[in-house]
Amino acid sequence: MKTLHSLMLLALLPLFAACSAQNNTPAVTPAAAPAAVAAPAPAPPASPGEAATAAEQAAPAPVAATTPSGPAPVAGTDYVEIPGGAPFAAGTGKLEVAEVFGYTCPHCAQFEPVLKSWKRSQPADVNVVSVPAVFGGYWETYARAFYAAETLGVLERSHDAMFNAVHVQRSLGLDATPEQIGAFYAQYGIDPKTFASTMKSFGVETKLNRAKQFAMRSKIEGTPSIVVDGKYLVSVDQRGSEHMFNTVEHLLARSRAGGG
Repeated sequence: MKTLHSLMLLALLPLFAACSAQNNTPAVTPAAAPAAVAAPAPAPPASPGEAATAAEQAAPAPVAATTPSGPAPVAGTDYVEIPGGAPFAAGTGKLEVAEVFGYTCPHCAQFEPVLKSWKRSQPADVNVVSVPAVFGGYWETYARAFYAAETLGVLERSHDAMFNAVHVQRSLGLDATPEQIGAFYAQYGIDPKTFASTMKSFGVETKLNRAKQFAMRSKIEGTPSIVVDGKYLVSVDQRGSEHMFNTVEHLLARSRAGGG
């Protein structure tokens, strides 16, 4: 199961670093622009019955949990325990893997397809969620865009395309206004003014505050970062994503067994 996955991770290993919350700027400039992330073309909404059928056909079969491979991670080196930590979306009955990311972070753009590949190999008891980092400035602007897209029902179709717009096509910059970002989402059938106003809505503000609190509670200092079951913080470093996911899988196994 892991052969192709491991080769993919090894090929991308030299590219990964992290974007820092300090000074509101990326911590490291990548050697090359991230490859374009394939984004599905906007499609007209299906009827509830058609949507359910399509979802059933597309849903992967549950994968059984396996014993993690690789060396056991070391606390303080491979991960950090989070005192008083809690999952972002509690009450799902699943083990949570929360990715804290930013649309403006080039390393998150590189990490996204690898995370999606890893997610497809996970058992049914693992819930992978995305949490936008809200460090202020353009981080907050794009976090608002994430939650506005979620609120308006176009997040799944637009998520990859937003990374492309910022890092590959460069049609959106760090100084993009809500109106400019709203124009991007027009291709998904959303009125730009409606999108811009949704970015400033009470509902998005509430979700933004929840994301802020989660990041503060989890001691997030850069992106991309992974929080496992609300208990452990795993950050991307120069050892690459294969090492990172080995750590995550060991920590999931520990949580699955009821370990602290």
